[in-house]
Amino acid sequence: MAIEPDPHLSMVRQVTPHSPEGCEECLRVGSPWVHLRLCLTCGHVGCCDSSPLKHARAHAYAEQHPIVEPMEQGETWRWCYAHEAMA
Repeated sequence: MAIEPDPHLSMVRQVTPHSPEGCEECLRVGSPWVHLRLCLTCGHVGCCDSSPLKHARAHAYAEQHPIVEPMEQGETWRWCYAHEAMA
């Protein structure tokens, strides 16, 4: 049985991070974050689910941009919030 690729991968674009220095929302409100996630549809930078405010997840649901990747050096995986699975 072949595994189908995530249908949301079609939303992946060539993006430039909006705020490579940190989570866009956390920087505005002065909140700490743990790890950063890059939206692969629009370039939004949000904080991960281990962060207090989980801005990457909030962005994924609010904008319907489900695919992110980590901004940490050496990490190359992708996550789909819609399927709660690696993409």
